[in-house]
Amino acid sequence: MLFVEADRSLRLPLMVFGSHTRLDVRRPQHNSSSFCSPSTAVAVFVALALVAVWMASSTLVTPADFSPFQPSTTRPSQNHSPSTARPQLDPAANHHQQQPPQQDDDPPPVTLTQPRAEAGTQAAELLTETTADSDQQGSWKTQATESSNNMETQNKQTAAPSSYAWKLCNTEAGPDYIPCLDNLQAIRKLRTTKHYEHRERHCPQEPPTCLVPLPEGYRNPIRWPKSRDQIWYNNIPHTKLVEYKGHQNWVKVSGEYLYFPGGGTQFKHGALHYIDFIQEAKKDIAWGKRTRVVLDVGCGVASFGGYLFDRDVVTMSFAPKDEHEAQVQFALERGIPAISAVMGTQRLPFPSRVFDVVHCARCRVPWHIEGGKLLLELDRLLRPGGYFVWSATPVYQKLPEDVEIWEAMSTLTRSMCWEMVNKVKDRINKVGIAIFRKPTDNSCYEARSAASPPICGEYDEPDAAWNISLQSCVHRLPTDPAIRGSQWPEEWPLRLEKPPYWLKNSEAGVYGKPGAEDFLADYEHWKWVISNSYMNGLGIDWSAVRNVMDMKAVYGGFAAALRDMKVWVMNVIPIDSPDTLPIVYERGLFGIYHDWCESFSTYPRTYDLLHANHLFSKIKKRCKLVAVIVEVDRILRPEGKLIVRDSMETIHEVESMVKSLHWEVRMSYSQDNEGLLFVQKMIWRPNEVEAKI
Repeated sequence: MLFVEADRSLRLPLMVFGSHTRLDVRRPQHNSSSFCSPSTAVAVFVALALVAVWMASSTLVTPADFSPFQPSTTRPSQNHSPSTARPQLDPAANHHQQQPPQQDDDPPPVTLTQPRAEAGTQAAELLTETTADSDQQGSWKTQATESSNNMETQNKQTAAPSSYAWKLCNTEAGPDYIPCLDNLQAIRKLRTTKHYEHRERHCPQEPPTCLVPLPEGYRNPIRWPKSRDQIWYNNIPHTKLVEYKGHQNWVKVSGEYLYFPGGGTQFKHGALHYIDFIQEAKKDIAWGKRTRVVLDVGCGVASFGGYLFDRDVVTMSFAPKDEHEAQVQFALERGIPAISAVMGTQRLPFPSRVFDVVHCARCRVPWHIEGGKLLLELDRLLRPGGYFVWSATPVYQKLPEDVEIWEAMSTLTRSMCWEMVNKVKDRINKVGIAIFRKPTDNSCYEARSAASPPICGEYDEPDAAWNISLQSCVHRLPTDPAIRGSQWPEEWPLRLEKPPYWLKNSEAGVYGKPGAEDFLADYEHWKWVISNSYMNGLGIDWSAVRNVMDMKAVYGGFAAALRDMKVWVMNVIPIDSPDTLPIVYERGLFGIYHDWCESFSTYPRTYDLLHANHLFSKIKKRCKLVAVIVEVDRILRPEGKLIVRDSMETIHEVESMVKSLHWEVRMSYSQDNEGLLFVQKMIWRPNEVEAKI
């Protein structure tokens, strides 16, 4: 028997039959003589009788060895040499010949399952978190416990139905429906919208299980990098921004395309000039070296972040779903990372002290009011020694309102101990920027004559970010050199591969190894999986993949292993998983906290590839798996891919659901209680429409 290794953790056993198998037993024999002695006849008769008994018994026992979850469109090749120096990463690596699509009455393809081989593999330990079901997992808190929001566990999981009656959602948002941002019933009950409460998340009590319709005339998105400059009009048929911002070179319409000249309110002559102008104003910013991860507030169509890719910088861009119709949707369709969010009454879903630079260009946020509560949220997110780049009319115009705001901002930033390191005007764009630097120690806070804003209380956890109200206070900076935030990360790209200085080997990591060792093992595991399986074995056309999400990212090893690809990865840390998101940022990647029992803050059809590693088996303990799969369907583009690695039981449930959605199952296999499912969403939508939501 030969085991073809799946990823050094899932191994698919294959019987190596050679030229004679149990199927060949009745093969005619060629005798050297035409004569037969009596003794020979007796021997032949006995041999044939034994063969008949053996065949009958084999027929009876063989089906018991068949696994119920097997490749749906591919079968493992049996031409493998048992003497390979290192086993292949996935059976996918050997599935070069596609089989015809299965008909409904075809029996499922089968794979022989046997006990796990003795071949050692360190990565096998990484498939299951050692403390997956504990509330505080080893050395790691979860966002749910950090965020003391008294979330109630929803024990609503029921047996998966054998069939599904899918219907189209019937909402005012139509093809742009975001359940937690378009909950009109909850929004209408708000007592006030003064602080943009109506732009915040208000999730329905029961997540929807309807399917979002497609826009009429929808087409597969234009591929990156061409998509940065133009997209199909029919995919996002909105023209309000063309009317409002066309003169500022945000977006223009021409025939079947929407064009993006690369401009913005503060950089009409192009984002790259503006980006270089910022670095000239403060050379220490050093795009792509010292500065790797940026937060862009009120991003518009995210051209700033889109062109920072040219400087080896990744940008988390966000803007509310507001009257600037579909601005974040435009960004994602262009292949630029963005989420729908607002500076309102709650903290943004990011950990503290993780962004190298925060940028605001006419972002329409009143930083100076109410004790600077919104600016203090940026202070929470900004690394000690990081920069806030502010480009707005109060910086460079002298109208009475602008002067008043500038004076208020100057007073506020001084009280927060931010140092203004430059204020300069761009002669080409005729706009100005002010650059502020956050302190690196607490000496300024302690020397203030008035403690306003006050220091946050000792029980105010700066990393708590899920459903936490904003506070008008400033957090103390770490003083211990071994604590996160006391030192600037390594320059990019070294920071990607090196364990953070504050990751202690004296504490166990997510998978049970010492912290730094755990980090490196995870990285090596995903490099091996991606280079030996995902790159070639699954048949993915990576030129058609741009927007990627790792739905349960842990250390961000999956994203780090994709570094050389022309993709970006949204690393999601579920709120009930170990809070490792600071590590993701420390290595020069970005991500977000999320509860997968709720909808994600993105538009429909915005991701090309979703990756779910041991997520669904855990999340279905708190909420209905069918609603989670519907959310996956919502955010994945037609012809987008989903890779699921999970327990055999969960793989079976997910496979059943996606088949009912008319998705194409490209591969499904299992070994012991572990499985992998690779599926592709199709363009199918049901005809029936549900009642009005």
